[in-house]
Formats: sequence, C-alpha cells, structure tokens
Amino acid sequence: MENLKKAFAGKLLGIKAIKLQPNDPFTWASGWKSPFYCDNRKTLSYHDVRSFVKLELVHAILANFPEATAVAGVATGAIAQGALVAEELALPYAYVRPKPKDHGMKNQIEGEIPQGSKVVVVEDLISTGGSSLKAVVALREAGFEVVGMVASYTYGFPIAEQAFKDANVKLVTLTDYQNVVEKAMEIGYIKEEDIPMLDEWRKDPENWKK
Repeated sequence: MENLKKAFAGKLLGIKAIKLQPNDPFTWASGWKSPFYCDNRKTLSYHDVRSFVKLELVHAILANFPEATAVAGVATGAIAQGALVAEELALPYAYVRPKPKDHGMKNQIEGEIPQGSKVVVVEDLISTGGSSLKAVVALREAGFEVVGMVASYTYGFPIAEQAFKDANVKLVTLTDYQNVVEKAMEIGYIKEEDIPMLDEWRKDPENWKK
C-alpha cells in the first residue's frame, strides 16, 4: 500500500494539477521562474479529492496539533480548505488576508475566533513560505497562539524550511515535490529526460532561467 504522500501525489497527477512547462515557465508571486507548477486549488473541483484533502488535513491536525481550538485559512488558496477542515473538526474559523483591507472594516483577519484560541493554520501550498508566515504574524499580533500549520503540498525549498524554523512554526504537509516527481515518473506523466532540468531548477529556483 502506498504511503499518504505518494497516494496524494497520484491524486494530484490524476486531476492534472501538476503542470510541466520548461519552454514557457510560470512566474510565481515571489518573481521566481519555474518549469513546474502545482495547481493545488483544482482539488476543490473534484468531490473525491476534495474529501480526501479535507479528511487528511483533519487527521494531520488531530495527530500533530490536538490542542488546537480554532482554525485559520490563508487567503485565498486555503479559504475553502480551511472552512472544510474547521467544519469537520467543529471548531471556530476565520481566514487571513495578505494585508488589511483598505476599505470597510479594514480587517486582515476575516471572521471571529475567540480570544485566547490556540490556532492551527491551514494553507494549500508552500513555496518560499513568505505569504504563509505573514498569516502567522497577523494572528500572533492579534493575540492568538499559533500551534502550527498544515498544508496540502510543499516544494520543500531550504529557504522555506529555514523561514518556518526561524518563525518557530511546525509545518505538516500531505505531500511534497519529491513524491510528486517520483509518482509522475512511475506513471509516465513526465519523462526521464525532464529530470535533469527539474533538478537544475530545484537547486537554485531563485536564479533559474533569469
């Protein structure tokens, strides 16, 4: 039986959430160029995959952060996933914007969770970790204790691992780049000749093809 990381990698590949475009690279929010993209939000469109993600994130929280008393999703990618997880756990829920709104209530944290809550953050995907950890900062500044973060996918970049370590945030993910690439190779989704290019990108994504 496959482990969770490989099984979820197979589901992502099954719904074509993984894109490989070496000749027309993607540009990330960080400005990095990438031949590889995980469109993790597609999981919301398929009931079986959506349910799988919801339940496995719940299991991850119960196993790693059982003390959590509230859930916060990171906007915009994890708003829906966070709400699904909070519903399953029967916990209060809010989501966190990248920055406060410039109109209306000017909120950065949308929704209401009780003061003193121990919050577990739900994210859809981790690349550099910058936007994910902004949500942690906002929650801490609002007086909440962040007990950790769960996410569907991580690229596993050293810069992100160091950022989470520096922020003292434990991160648990359902799958990662390595397992996706291995599974993609197994099923012929990517070719063996693609691997050297992916390895080159993976070593220095910030400067790849610049």
